[in-house]
Amino acid sequence: MPKDWAGSVDLHLHVDIAAGRRAGLERALRAAIADGRLAPGTALPSTRALSAELGFARGTVTAAYDQLIAEGRLVARPGSRTRVARFTAATPAATAPPPAETWTEVPGAPAHDMRPGRPDLSRFSSAAWGRSTRRVLSTAAAEVHALGDPRGRPELRAALAGYLGRARGVHADPARIVITSGYAQALGLLAAVLPGPFAMEEPGHFLHRAIVERAGAEIIPLPVDDLGADPGLLGEAGTAVLTPAHQYPSGATLHPDRRRAFTAWARDTGGILIEDDYDGEFRYDRQPVGAVQAVPARR
Repeated sequence: MPKDWAGSVDLHLHVDIAAGRRAGLERALRAAIADGRLAPGTALPSTRALSAELGFARGTVTAAYDQLIAEGRLVARPGSRTRVARFTAATPAATAPPPAETWTEVPGAPAHDMRPGRPDLSRFSSAAWGRSTRRVLSTAAAEVHALGDPRGRPELRAALAGYLGRARGVHADPARIVITSGYAQALGLLAAVLPGPFAMEEPGHFLHRAIVERAGAEIIPLPVDDLGADPGLLGEAGTAVLTPAHQYPSGATLHPDRRRAFTAWARDTGGILIEDDYDGEFRYDRQPVGAVQAVPARR
């Protein structure tokens, strides 16, 4: 019967032993080399380790390795692990992965990339991030590596609640915070369960509109001017999606009167406000604007 192995090279081998264990292992290794799962230069497990994983005699694994070495598919050197040959007569070398996308400066190109969503990554302190990560992991209990609470680590949710209260004026309960991979995932989850139609800024981010549309929600456009989104056209909306601190793409900040109007609408109708607070902390000409959630509704 077939045996499966997931070993130290992170490769899944399907060994069919119907014709014998050695023959089955040889065929499985040949197939893995031929289709590129075992790339040229990949180190194989020792015969002792592989025989223990498969439950085969060590001599069986040694004989299979020797056969593939004789065929030129594997190479073995004294004091070194057996590896897949760089080039073999029987199989072409695996195609190297394409190089990662890189940007090269060309004559006449702008000195600064001002496209949205592209921060200056050179300003990120990898050293500080690494030190913080090592400090936390060196003192963390083993259970932090388990799946844990689906809402996210309680320490992270508590830290976020404290920060949002201090920096953004948000009334946040750690028990009601859910950690997602980012705004796009959060919006997709909310669009699937919150009442529609969805009122969204026009113009606004096309990807966010597409996320809501994929959830099957009707969209009501909210015109944007120098004062931000206009709450006068909420109509029958059940949920409104706003970027009040820094409207995309206009850059407008939602006027205080309109902030109060949106919160009053939510209070009076039971509507839901989704606040995308991106760039809320980034103000270089004035004090950062607080989140709409902290604004009292107009009476």
